[in-house]
Amino acid sequence: MGRTIAIGDLHGCLPALRTLVDAIDPGADDTVIPLGDYIDRGPDSKGVLDLLIALAGRCRLIPLLGNHEEALLDAFRDPAALRKWLTLGGTDALWSYGWVPGGPRRALADWFPDSHRRFFEACRPYQETATHLFLHAGYVPDLPMVEQPGPALRWRVTDAAVTKSHHSGKVAIVGHTPQKSGAILDLGYLKCIDTNCVRGGWLTALEVGAGRVWQADRSGILRM
Repeated sequence: MGRTIAIGDLHGCLPALRTLVDAIDPGADDTVIPLGDYIDRGPDSKGVLDLLIALAGRCRLIPLLGNHEEALLDAFRDPAALRKWLTLGGTDALWSYGWVPGGPRRALADWFPDSHRRFFEACRPYQETATHLFLHAGYVPDLPMVEQPGPALRWRVTDAAVTKSHHSGKVAIVGHTPQKSGAILDLGYLKCIDTNCVRGGWLTALEVGAGRVWQADRSGILRM
């Protein structure tokens, strides 16, 4: 059996992701689960997608859907949803795909390569194993994963004072709620690994079996 490694919120931080991939060196037996929010706010959403797609060729990659990808997919389908995505940092993503103010007018989806659109559409709402739950944001504690509502999976903020364990007893690995300290929030039954890379913190990768942690900042500096 290979390793199972979760990666926190990326937000276009390509140097950090590249550093972690080089340090982890995932192989064909390893499973890598990025927890969502690959795009927006940071400088290179396109580069992050290119690297994740390439990573799928060397390990088992299970990308989850974040609220930022959900907002983008909504904007692909409904122009009225475009403003919401832009307020989440979508303009930063568009810059990385070649958009400039006053440039050529295109439908939103046309700015994204087909491979990137397929990647967004294939992202899973969650991943469940015999011991762990992997999801972008949060969960309703007394509901099985198959019944979890989208707003909980992609938008719920982790509040350590009120968060409860999932009824399954499995450990939840989540992102979405930035940990400004740069350290993983570890409640035992829940670990939040969004360590605020895009705002000057760290991008975190966690090997869930061994508990090993890798971190890189947005410039690509590694700490372990």
